[in-house]
Amino acid sequence: MPRMTKEEKNLLNSYEKGEWKSVKNLKTEINRYQKIAQATIRKDKRINIRIAAKDLEDIQKKALEEGIPYQTLISSILHKYASGRLA
Repeated sequence: MPRMTKEEKNLLNSYEKGEWKSVKNLKTEINRYQKIAQATIRKDKRINIRIAAKDLEDIQKKALEEGIPYQTLISSILHKYASGRLA
């Protein structure tokens, strides 16, 4: 058996601990993530910001829970705020 990376070991341990949950409304969730992926592709501007290390860690944890890159989560939050869907 090939050696596993640290990430693969963490995933396997998480699965074996029973931390994974079935997704309700799978088709809806697939559609949601497809829209997120499409929005990610359309990015045409790059910015650099400074934020507190703790805030970044929290965002990275939330993104991991959602199964998306943390940059995508930040972009989504900014988009929702800019479009008035996040108060």
